[in-house]
Amino acid sequence: MSIPKETRRESHQIVKLTLTERQGKVLLILKERGDMTAQEVAAELHRRGITLTDERNFAAPRLTELSKAGLVKAVDKKICGKTGRKVSVWAVVKEDA
Repeated sequence: MSIPKETRRESHQIVKLTLTERQGKVLLILKERGDMTAQEVAAELHRRGITLTDERNFAAPRLTELSKAGLVKAVDKKICGKTGRKVSVWAVVKEDA
């Protein structure tokens, strides 16, 4: 493994250790379910009994935080089934092997 890949992987592991509980749950949902919008993640948080409603603001700020940490990224756009507006589709950033 090259030195840049090795140091990036080490940094990625450290960042994962500092996740909040909600951030960790959002990341887990994306890993399990694949690419999703903030609204879809919020609905899944609600379905799992983690949040009281499926309000997207339970997920959207966590996705922004995870994006800034380099753990997720916006990979596409689609029309939200709930609002009819164009929204980002989020995916987990794959670690270098």
